[in-house]
Amino acid sequence: MSAPSFAPSAPIRAVDDRLAARLRRQVGQAVGDFRMIAEGDKVMVCLSGGKDSYTLLDMLLALQARAPVRFELVAVNLDQKQPGFPAHVLPQYLRERGVPFHVIEQDTYSTVTRVIPQGRTMCSLCSRLRRGALYEWAADNGVTKIALGHHRDDILATFFLNLFHQANLKAMPPKLRSDDGRHIVIRPLAYCREADIAEYAAQRGFPIIPCNLCGSQDNLQRKAVSRMLAEWDDQHPGRCENIFRALGNVSPSHLADRKLFDFAGLSREDVEKEWPKHAEPGDNRTSIRPSIHSFESE
Repeated sequence: MSAPSFAPSAPIRAVDDRLAARLRRQVGQAVGDFRMIAEGDKVMVCLSGGKDSYTLLDMLLALQARAPVRFELVAVNLDQKQPGFPAHVLPQYLRERGVPFHVIEQDTYSTVTRVIPQGRTMCSLCSRLRRGALYEWAADNGVTKIALGHHRDDILATFFLNLFHQANLKAMPPKLRSDDGRHIVIRPLAYCREADIAEYAAQRGFPIIPCNLCGSQDNLQRKAVSRMLAEWDDQHPGRCENIFRALGNVSPSHLADRKLFDFAGLSREDVEKEWPKHAEPGDNRTSIRPSIHSFESE
């Protein structure tokens, strides 16, 4: 796939003020709600060259300029040595923006194409290799937070993929601790709609680098779920937003997970405590909202 044209001296275009303000507000709210960034943090912004990561960097630069806490940003790209990858685009863009950056060069492309049979989904292995390279660099360079560009629609799509294919009520948390316990991963775009991000990126004229490894695979279940969500957004405004809000408004006593709620030990006395006599049927008094600290331990 040919590299997109990009003139190093081309100015980044202005965008609709209302759109930019909405995205900045949503990012600021997510950062505050989940305490994503603290005083003195060194935040590694994972920059792929796609619309989401460019928008993420823009939003964090804007937040850095006005936030009450001081934090450092460094953009990091993983050059996976895909044939035809335009390696000059991101460094030129970041130098023009005056953003500190680093490019990790690691040939994960050959590994993925060698291990995964042609026609099979490459995303899982590619993601693990990419994550490992980024986490290693973060550990070696004093990074305290790793910022990823996943947005609201990514979180919802992951929720439905786990629901449909894994029989698991699980999504992408806005903030989590990595499996090895060494890193805190944050998703500042968690409250942002993909449609808004796409419009913002188009108006800004970012030099988008298409993915010709996993991005071109048409058999991905995620694409099918994304189409479903897009149809809901179009035909039933507010439905996706309500589903997303439900992820932060969980009532374990009204599900069926015995690890989250002690159904076996439930007694009449417990029921009377949980449902006062004056409570009306349907009064969701046992709704349990996860605190912003709950994601720290995941």
